[in-house]
Amino acid sequence: MQRYAYPLLACLTLGLAPFLPEPHLIEKIRWVAQGAQGMALIDWFDLVLHGSPWVWLAVVAGQHAIGGVGSAQRDEQPRVRPD
Repeated sequence: MQRYAYPLLACLTLGLAPFLPEPHLIEKIRWVAQGAQGMALIDWFDLVLHGSPWVWLAVVAGQHAIGGVGSAQRDEQPRVRPD
């Protein structure tokens, strides 16, 4: 569970900032869901900035769910070819 520490910290700080009146991520997702009319380049950057910790957390959770990246390969016995 140590692998979740930094992604969770990033999600609870940068991912939800500013906390009041509403996190930017929620605001930007609503804006995109309504057609993204009038969104400037800075708004898209803001969406990526505040959304990236959540993507990081999803990647870590996905890796944990499938047993880690390459863990099946590390546990396999090496194959020996007969000469």
